[in-house]
Amino acid sequence: MQDLLTCWGVPEGPRDEAILVTSELVTNALVHAAGERIACRVHGTADRIRIEVEDQDGGPTLPAARRPGPDDQHGRGLFLVDALSLDWGVTPVSGGAARVVWAELPYDDG
Repeated sequence: MQDLLTCWGVPEGPRDEAILVTSELVTNALVHAAGERIACRVHGTADRIRIEVEDQDGGPTLPAARRPGPDDQHGRGLFLVDALSLDWGVTPVSGGAARVVWAELPYDDG
């Protein structure tokens, strides 16, 4: 993904944030989703990077950001996604239990 964003001309700061958000979304799908397959897509526009992670079976609950306590070992992923993103959310995929968790980040430092 770093090579793709570099090829698109995304500056280092936004590129690093997009990589971190992608890592958090993919990790959440691996840990919390019930399916055997996930897909990650990255789209670029003139002013945004959109990251989508789709899991085929969704898992038992919808993803939600929370504020973990200082001693909690988990629970910071979506908090980070929320802090770094312009917007994020969950979109169900028609015809089954699949869903897409997505985040949009600014394309540049501006």
